[in-house]
Amino acid sequence: MRKRNRVFGHTLTIYLRLLGVQLRSQLQYRFSFLLDLLATALIVLVEFASIALVFGRFGSIQGWSLGEVAFLYGMVEMGFGLMDLLFSGFDPPHFGQAVRRGTFDQLLLRPVNITTQVLGSALELRRLGRIAFGAAIFAYGLQHTAIVWTAAKVLYLPLVLAGMVFFFGGLFMIGATITFWTVDSIEVMNILTYGGSYVISYPMHIYQNWLRGFFTYLVPAIFLNYYPALYFLGRPDPLGYPGFAPFLAPVVGAGMLLLGRAAWRWGIRHYQSTGS
Repeated sequence: MRKRNRVFGHTLTIYLRLLGVQLRSQLQYRFSFLLDLLATALIVLVEFASIALVFGRFGSIQGWSLGEVAFLYGMVEMGFGLMDLLFSGFDPPHFGQAVRRGTFDQLLLRPVNITTQVLGSALELRRLGRIAFGAAIFAYGLQHTAIVWTAAKVLYLPLVLAGMVFFFGGLFMIGATITFWTVDSIEVMNILTYGGSYVISYPMHIYQNWLRGFFTYLVPAIFLNYYPALYFLGRPDPLGYPGFAPFLAPVVGAGMLLLGRAAWRWGIRHYQSTGS
C-alpha cells in the first residue's frame, strides 16, 4: 500500500509539473493568450445569442423556455469545456499529429507513465473562456427557471458535470487510440464528441427517433444532461424511461472513461513506432 501511494504521489507530482510547463509557455505571450481566451468566449456568446433570437421569434421549443435551454446549454459548456481543458492531450487531431510526427515515440522512451505524459502534454487554457461563459449562461438559466433546490440536487450537480467530463474524456481516449493506425476516423470521433455535446445542449425529445436512439443506445449521452435536467427542473419525462434514468450521468460517464482507458491500454500494447 505504501509503495502504491508513493507511485501515485510521484505520478501526480510529474503531472502537475507538466501542467506547470504548459501554463508558463502559454502565458509567456499574454496578449496573444487573452485574444485566444476572448475569441473562445465570444464563440459561446454568439452561439447562445443565436438561440436567444430563435426564442425571441417562437417563444419556446416544444414547451421549453429560454431559461431551461440555457440551463442545458450552460451545463454542457462547463462540462465539455472542462473536459477539453483536461484531456487536450488526447484530442484526436492533436494526438494524431504527435503520432505522425514521431513525437509520441519520444514520450514512450521516458520512464514516466505514458497516460500521465499525454494528459500533461497539452493544456488549452483558452478553454477557460468557454467554461466561464458557460457558467454565465448557466447562471442565467438558474435565474429564469423555478428550480426548487434540495440538498440532494446540490450534491448531485457536480456529479453530473463530472459525468460529462469522464464521458467525453473517454471518447477522446478512444479517438486518440484509433490514430495509432489511421487518421481517417477522426471526423467520426469529432461527430461523437463535439457533435454529441452540441446535440445534448438541447432537449433530446425534439430530435427524430433515429438520432435520439443513437445517443441513447449506442452513445448514451442522453443520460449526461437531458435526464439530469428533467430532475433539476422538476419536469416529467416525455420519453417514458425508468425513474432512475436521471441519476445515470456519473455511471455512464465513469463507464465510458473505463472503456476509453481499456482501449488506450490495448492500443499502447499493440502500437508500432512510426519510425520517424
